[in-house]
Amino acid sequence: MARIAFFSTQNYDRQFFESQNSKHRFEFFENRLKSKTVDLARDFDGVCVFVNDRLDEEVLKALAEVGVKLVALRCAGFNNVDLKAAENNGIRVMRVPAYSPQAIAEHALALIMTLSRRTHKAYNRVRDGNFSLERLMGFTIYGKTTGVIGTGQIGRAFCNIMLGLGTRVIAYDKYPSEEMIKKGVEYMELDQVLAQSDILSLHCPLTPETHHLINKDTLQKMKKGAMLVNTGRGKLVNTAAVINSLKEEHLGSLAIDVYEEEEKLFFRDLSDYVIRDDQIAQLMIFPNVLITAHQGFFTKESMEEITRITMKNFDDFEQGKDSENDVNCKLIKDCG
Repeated sequence: MARIAFFSTQNYDRQFFESQNSKHRFEFFENRLKSKTVDLARDFDGVCVFVNDRLDEEVLKALAEVGVKLVALRCAGFNNVDLKAAENNGIRVMRVPAYSPQAIAEHALALIMTLSRRTHKAYNRVRDGNFSLERLMGFTIYGKTTGVIGTGQIGRAFCNIMLGLGTRVIAYDKYPSEEMIKKGVEYMELDQVLAQSDILSLHCPLTPETHHLINKDTLQKMKKGAMLVNTGRGKLVNTAAVINSLKEEHLGSLAIDVYEEEEKLFFRDLSDYVIRDDQIAQLMIFPNVLITAHQGFFTKESMEEITRITMKNFDDFEQGKDSENDVNCKLIKDCG
């Protein structure tokens, strides 16, 4: 029986994991995992964490000192884990490499459709008895050029959707997909994708190379009036640069499901509090900005798959089995 401490948990985490558990001991904490909360994991075999938990060298060393031997990520990304420090402290790191690429791709489409046709504004108007169409004019997606940065599983799912809508799809990826090429996706250099895209959607992982991929310089290279969509990682985008581009009316619109400082905000109900993050407060004022709080993954099917794979990771850890879901310095070249 593995003893697992869950961090950053919501009611739905408890619901899904408890319904599938028959042999492990779980303890659920709403707290994020950081240096001040490490002691909650004392005497547990492993911790199960999410995207905004911090597992730097200090935290991993402290986890090892309280007996933790496993970090199980209930997500695909692992940029919040210092893999070298995990290795040095004898801690195994496992993840959920893919659970529902379609869910995130579909959410990107939902953001695009909502922002392009202003249905969120129309909904609020009609509820107030306002049936006017003034200032609700949108644009037709059919025939536009969609740029996709990153054509992994999520990016490919998104390409398929946008091809189905009748857009020209262009993409940038260091490793072009032959499957996508056969379907009509055109791969080109990043600057070309930026310059030609009416809609630009980010689906690449966060690495030192892609940190602030969207910045002052790359925004200037984008087509004037283009829509930027980010359902990947918040730190792919320099928020200050985006705000300035929106003010200058170069960037046409912005749809984000992730935010570079989201760990202080997302997955919490702050409706009765003052939002002290000036940048997101400023973004919320723009009429051409749409923000959701990291819900792209959040479907019933995704949660079932995340639970299933994470439970298997617990079993493989307990039984000492190798797993394709391991993340370590042998597999990741830029481990540090």
